[in-house]
Amino acid sequence: MNDEIQFILDATNESMEAAIAHLVKQLANIRAGKASPSMLGSVMVDYYGTQTPLTQVANVNTLDGRTITVQPWEKSMLQEIERGIMMANLGFNPMNNGETVIINVPPLTEERRRDLAKQAKAETEDAKVGVRNARKDANNDIKKIEDASEDVKKNAEIDVQNLTDKHIKHIDDIFDSKEKEIMTV
Repeated sequence: MNDEIQFILDATNESMEAAIAHLVKQLANIRAGKASPSMLGSVMVDYYGTQTPLTQVANVNTLDGRTITVQPWEKSMLQEIERGIMMANLGFNPMNNGETVIINVPPLTEERRRDLAKQAKAETEDAKVGVRNARKDANNDIKKIEDASEDVKKNAEIDVQNLTDKHIKHIDDIFDSKEKEIMTV
């Protein structure tokens, strides 16, 4: 096989894998009922004038399936951590006991579960668009190759389509798993 075509296929595979990695990261932020430190992954805290991820100023743990604790490394950060959690608009009501911030994760209502499933579906569609864009770019690059026969180009396009199908199926599997996790009470 032409080295140029192999390079295009490898780059396309990488791009599609990146779309899946992004999807997995986005879905981790969608809570599915039980408490998890990753729920606070998007929280930023004002650390002496700089917006800093919560995990860089505090230890985030789960006590049980319904409670998240945030233990700041500096007691003076308690107020800022509470404010950061409120500003992230995650639907949590943090409580400060003077040493740690405690968050009780409320159980999800049926309506909220449906909304979260829709949100997960939207993230899934974005990932599919990313995969399809990678396919389109690869096919355009294959057509531009001058020193390859039409048969070689056609076979390369078939390989790109196979890669696309494989990644789309993987995305669907990830979504099915997340949807099941969200809808399970």
